[in-house]
Amino acid sequence: MIKKIRNYEEIANRCEVKARQKVLQLMDLTLQEVDAYKRILEIMHLDGETLSVGTKKWDLRTKNNIYLLGAGKACNAMAGAVCKVLGERITKGIISVKIVEEEDCYCNTEVYVGGHPLPNTEGIKAAKKMLEVIESASPQDLFISVCSGGSSALLTCPMAPITLEDEIAAQDILLKSGAKILEINAVRRHISQTNGGRLAEKICHEKGAELISFQISDAVGKPGIADISQPAYFRGTPFGGDQTSVKEAREMIINYGLKDKLPKSVVHYIFDDSQVRETPFDIDEGKITTFVVGNLADSCKAAKEIAERMGENCMVLTTYLEGESSQAGVFLSSLIREIKYQDNPVKKPCFVVCAGETTCNIGQDPRGVGGPSQELVLGMAMGLKGIRGVAGASIDTEGTDGPTMYAGGIVDGNTCERLEAAGENIFEALRYHSTGNALERIGDYIYTGNTGTNLCDLNICYIEAE
Repeated sequence: MIKKIRNYEEIANRCEVKARQKVLQLMDLTLQEVDAYKRILEIMHLDGETLSVGTKKWDLRTKNNIYLLGAGKACNAMAGAVCKVLGERITKGIISVKIVEEEDCYCNTEVYVGGHPLPNTEGIKAAKKMLEVIESASPQDLFISVCSGGSSALLTCPMAPITLEDEIAAQDILLKSGAKILEINAVRRHISQTNGGRLAEKICHEKGAELISFQISDAVGKPGIADISQPAYFRGTPFGGDQTSVKEAREMIINYGLKDKLPKSVVHYIFDDSQVRETPFDIDEGKITTFVVGNLADSCKAAKEIAERMGENCMVLTTYLEGESSQAGVFLSSLIREIKYQDNPVKKPCFVVCAGETTCNIGQDPRGVGGPSQELVLGMAMGLKGIRGVAGASIDTEGTDGPTMYAGGIVDGNTCERLEAAGENIFEALRYHSTGNALERIGDYIYTGNTGTNLCDLNICYIEAE
């Protein structure tokens, strides 16, 4: 089977080989299990003129056109699966992705490379094309949407008179404000023609067409998906209702002192009752059917099941991991030491897995590149210095960590020594946020490319027996 981790052999066969191989094997198998391409194909089938998705069926003889719309960091795989099932039956497709891969394969579908974390002109082109397709639709048309995390940036079309430059500046300020993602989304959804359920509203309410929506949720704190074949209630993307309000958007701007920092056009629009309007809270359930094919907790659930099939003990520490990335790594190293020397709270040999979304407080003096997962593993490396028989890895499951092309990194008890020999100071790498550069110097970055999913961060550690 083709590995998700493309530099697997290079990073698995050095230093603490056994522990590294265990960590990377489990990480790779977990990514394969939660791949949205695989999951959609498990529940979506075409039998003659009958389209089946999970427990629901559609008679395509009653439909005129079939349109595919999508956005997000896992959109490539999701759209590819829909095209695999429907092929030439797709009248037209429009998707906005973060990275284009050579192996991507679609049918009658236009692909745009949107900007992330900040919007770009390609994202606006994709949004305008979608709006044109929806405007020409009839109640007899069927829309299929595929959406994952990142859609708020990859698919963007600001309300007039807000310009793209204004929206880019606004999103940059919002993302650096220290606010939670839902608070940020309250603002950016209300200045968008497409986000916050606007596309679903146009498809289902204004045009009376039907929508089948495939979603991946990257929100921390949601329970795992019990059965992906069952339709689910879902909010928070261009293709589902929105749980934020204009009131919350205004409160966010006031509470974080952004009224004088955001572009004037954004502030005026949000606070002008004659312009701003609420995003749709609910979409007509008779017109939309949503299937959630993955969420953050699924990665740990899959990892535990796979580890047990490997004959290994596995403890899921948490699916709610948040906070400063490097400090989360230090904490994980203390847990590894506790297991290594005290066999507590679980006996070795064992895996420890956890998921969530840690963050980096960048400040004003970054001197390199890196991301939360790369900062986490270097924080872990400091606590593991000199310890034998252990290894730990962290990745952003969509395949790119922060602004880097790497998914994350792997460390063991030799990492600090190897960094020093390479002329890297681990404290400076963390202080100046050049963790990606440091891991690249010793070749311990993890490279995946697009993984087919987007479930925030996944952290896996392995502690050998004595």
